[in-house]
Amino acid sequence: MTFSIVARSADGSAFGVAVASKFLAVGAMVPAAQAGVGAIATQAYANLAYRPQGLALLATGVSAAGVVAALTAADDGRVQRQLGVVGASGEGATFTGAGCHPWAGGVTGDGYAIQGNILAGPQVVERMQEAFCASDPQAPLHRRLYAALLAGDRAGGDRRGRQSAALLVVAPGQGYGGTGDVVADLRIDDHPDPVVELGRLLDLHSLVFDKPDPATLLPLTGELAEEVARRLATLGFRPGSGGLDEALALWSGIENLEERFVPGHIDPRVLDHLRAQSG
Repeated sequence: MTFSIVARSADGSAFGVAVASKFLAVGAMVPAAQAGVGAIATQAYANLAYRPQGLALLATGVSAAGVVAALTAADDGRVQRQLGVVGASGEGATFTGAGCHPWAGGVTGDGYAIQGNILAGPQVVERMQEAFCASDPQAPLHRRLYAALLAGDRAGGDRRGRQSAALLVVAPGQGYGGTGDVVADLRIDDHPDPVVELGRLLDLHSLVFDKPDPATLLPLTGELAEEVARRLATLGFRPGSGGLDEALALWSGIENLEERFVPGHIDPRVLDHLRAQSG
């Protein structure tokens, strides 16, 4: 009743899961990931114990295929389970029990595993694989995972319909403010078009949490500095003794854009947001 992808970034630093289903709050059931270790998706008649047990096995150096073999061998209900695993190196691994509702199956490759059950057909996982492999290996993992999920949704997805979707990505020290490992943890629990809605949240997440690209930063000088000061003043943030940087920092914090604040400069996406806010 679900289609998912588990994957590792090209540089091996990030792991993640993207999933969608005709099921309430699929993000609370299917995905699990641990920085420096790997990622897991447990679905069909999901065995939630697979998540901590699988990550524990990956942490000891067991391969993705070894994790799948160990988890399913110890589970009397494996005939109705589906599982995807990716570890720190090598190919991903997938498992589809013989009792999973059709269409059910999966595909794997270097650093990824894609699987689904009660799908419109094999084209769902095939399109997901094509989209993931065609995506830029240097792009953020959450973008590559979403591209695959969207391709699966457009190929028919869960043949019962749509309800929820989720995306989880982890990487060491890449969470908010560098104080955690969760890069993205987004969930659409109940929505008529959850994958598209997940994309909207992902765009918003990018605005709020992505770090600015140093190559695109604009110096706050001349006419641009005057414009920024004028627009900030319109919103009630007039430069005081701390100058334009202080006013911009205060406004950025109010707008949850502090991750994009760089003294003496302005991120183009922040500038676009400021212009939209100030009319």
